[in-house]
Amino acid sequence: MASERRLALIGFGTIARDIHARLGGDGFAFACLLRPGSPSRASLPAGVAALDSLGDLLAWRPDLVVEAAGHAAIAETLPQVLAAGIPALPASTGALADNALLLRLAEAAQAGNARLIVPSGAVGGLDYLAALRETPDAKVRYTSRKPPAAWGPELAAAGLAEKAAQAEIVLYEGAAREAARRYPKNLNVGLTIALAVGHDRLSVRIVSDPAAAGNTHEIEATSALGTARLSFVNLPSPTNPKTSALTAASLTAAIRRQFDRIAV
Repeated sequence: MASERRLALIGFGTIARDIHARLGGDGFAFACLLRPGSPSRASLPAGVAALDSLGDLLAWRPDLVVEAAGHAAIAETLPQVLAAGIPALPASTGALADNALLLRLAEAAQAGNARLIVPSGAVGGLDYLAALRETPDAKVRYTSRKPPAAWGPELAAAGLAEKAAQAEIVLYEGAAREAARRYPKNLNVGLTIALAVGHDRLSVRIVSDPAAAGNTHEIEATSALGTARLSFVNLPSPTNPKTSALTAASLTAAIRRQFDRIAV
């Protein structure tokens, strides 16, 4: 990397900490936007500048902004970031189920001549799925299969916690937008796949499975071009079972591709 790149993080939870651990000291300068009084301020590593406001972030002039603070943070920050001509990489892609927000982001990116970069997150094969977008008969089914611990509040609210310890439970089957609305902390992957292949071609299943070895993502695709079956079994983050440990690694790879002269 020819010169130091300025990377601004929004939030400093599990994902942002992992990104900094992977890239800190590797040609990147870091700053982090945190709300005043955020407990994460005390855990910022040395050398990471604390930013108090979106204005401070824009004034710092990052080369890339990475959102890792939840769905609300995308609406609150990324339209202004993109309009200022700064590319943005969101971790909370489930927020893009909101058509109005997606339009705001597209208009801001157009105004600022910047890009919103949607990462692959906890899965792969998005290049294959994107190739199916123009294939009229393409059908894709995505199944999110996770241990009951990842669905604890949802299972408890439905009175299914005891049953979930013994048997597989299908919590939802239907459209990606509704899945992302119902399970905003779990269904970023489904929305990402929908953006790649098209919402009308995708159905989503959400499964609590006591036999799941980890956070499992299954993709089945059929079209005139052929068939594909993709399966990814990701270990959950040690500090957040709703998040695959792979997610931060995927975001790190996307960050590197943004700056590499040869991008794969």
